Amino acid sequence: MDSYILLLGWAGVFLPTALGAIGSIIGCGRAGQAASGALLDVDSGYGRLVGVSALPSSQTIYGIVVTMQFNRTVSLDSAPGLFSIGLLVGLALLFSAMVQGSCCASAINTTKSKPEVFGLAIAPAAIVEGFAVFAFIFAMIVGGNIPGGTAG
Repeated sequence: MDSYILLLGWAGVFLPTALGAIGSIIGCGRAGQAASGALLDVDSGYGRLVGVSALPSSQTIYGIVVTMQFNRTVSLDSAPGLFSIGLLVGLALLFSAMVQGSCCASAINTTKSKPEVFGLAIAPAAIVEGFAVFAFIFAMIVGGNIPGGTAG
């Protein structure tokens, strides 16, 4: 039983990166498909369409930083906290990146028909990014209070 608890603790260390990366893959894929399709319909502004498709990649970066914060010796005292926070933050990053990819795809589709609304069209993607930042900050603050609280 103790080894199972330790295994869950180690999973919690790496879940933010893994789930954040999965979400980024899905989100960037969705937005990238929209950008590729839009290239057929526009005469200029290709760079910003492709650039918008990369926005969901930030959740992977947040996950990596959280994993680095959680990188410590996993003990029976720290394992439950690491797993719980790692899983919940990882899921928040996963869903944030997926939804942000959908917002980016919508912004790309809107921009190809009406380029002057580009800034307004990407605003929902920025709002979704804010929730990923909230989860990231939560993990950084609460992660320091898990037993064995400093990276080691």
